[in-house]
Amino acid sequence: MSNPFAPLAERMRPKNLEEYIGQSHLVGKQTGFRKALDAGVLPSLILWGPPGVGKTTLALLIANHLKRPFYTLSAISSGVKDVREIIQKAEGQGMFQNSGAILFIDEIHRFSKSQQDSLLNAVEKGVITLIGATTENPSFEVISALLSRCQVYTLQSHSKEELELLLHRAISKDEILSQKKIQLIESDALFRIAGGDARKLLSLLELVVNTFDNQEKIELTNELVTTCAQQNIAIYDKDGEQHYDIISAFIKSIRGSDPNAAVYWLARMIEGGEDPKFIARRLIISASEDIGLANPTALIFANNTFQAVNTVGFPEARIILAQCVIYLATSPKGNAAYQAINHAQSVVRETGNLSVPLHLRNAPTKLMKKMDYGAGYKYAHEHQGNFIDQEYFPSELAGTNFINPGSSKREQELYAQLQELWKGKYK
Repeated sequence: MSNPFAPLAERMRPKNLEEYIGQSHLVGKQTGFRKALDAGVLPSLILWGPPGVGKTTLALLIANHLKRPFYTLSAISSGVKDVREIIQKAEGQGMFQNSGAILFIDEIHRFSKSQQDSLLNAVEKGVITLIGATTENPSFEVISALLSRCQVYTLQSHSKEELELLLHRAISKDEILSQKKIQLIESDALFRIAGGDARKLLSLLELVVNTFDNQEKIELTNELVTTCAQQNIAIYDKDGEQHYDIISAFIKSIRGSDPNAAVYWLARMIEGGEDPKFIARRLIISASEDIGLANPTALIFANNTFQAVNTVGFPEARIILAQCVIYLATSPKGNAAYQAINHAQSVVRETGNLSVPLHLRNAPTKLMKKMDYGAGYKYAHEHQGNFIDQEYFPSELAGTNFINPGSSKREQELYAQLQELWKGKYK
């Protein structure tokens, strides 16, 4: 029996890759990543994804699958000295084994440049295989020299189906929960609050179940879950997910054009010691996702805010952030660009790799020209108004429109221009 005092999320960690739920694009039997693992091949890598999607668990399972020595560090509490000690141990072990040790660093985005530099030589020589886990974009937070030596793999939030599987497995298989009289009546509230985070789901489930005596019948309903969550939000939030709840409230306040609430959530983050660059990056995303074409200057403003915050730092950076927050919150809103790329990606996934029409293909060689690559292409600048009506889509998607304006005046003006150019395409 595992430790009965361990949290449910810890007790439910899978023992092997076959038990692992989610990330089938990585660990599915037919994926390149899984085939490499089965062949004993593992590059240094960065696992990038939101909380509770299985980054730490996957690192453990990889080490077990490959039967390699496994060391782990937390970037919050470890320094260069800790890194060097592990590298020395790995070098010593390397004399007696064929495969290198794995060093797992949780929240690697919190490692300073000097701490990341201390990994370079060992990773380069293969003394250790690095697995870093981060919730932040590695392009911003991992130094380029280390990033170039690692493969980056993106982990996705769990789907509702995956969370359902995990929920039923916990109720029926966990040595403690399986002894209780639990009846799952409704699960929507569990999934809504968890938001794709498996650890949060299991923590909330355990929280609700623990409000009952051992012999009581437990009927899990949306009302029960919501009540328990509201009364005990700090308990199941102990691993730091409140950080993500606050940034969510912050962005939604900007999206909802409430500068007062937005500044309040900004103050909460500042007082809580949040990284100002993290806040500034979220402002850049909001400027494009929630404002976009309705006020293109917002993206420039947000990007300049990031640069200024990076230059100035706290405490003065709080003023710069507040200025940008108020500007974005009071700006006209529009999400035509966000909706357009979502729609386009959906179509790409449905239709696959359609052929590029011949008239749009490049023809750098005589053979390609002979095969009609580029034939029939009309050069827009040779026509009045620098425009000529021709098809730019694969034939299967001819006439497709991804752009739909909202109520934003600027978006509607842009759409009217498209309607004037493309007679009949934009209705």
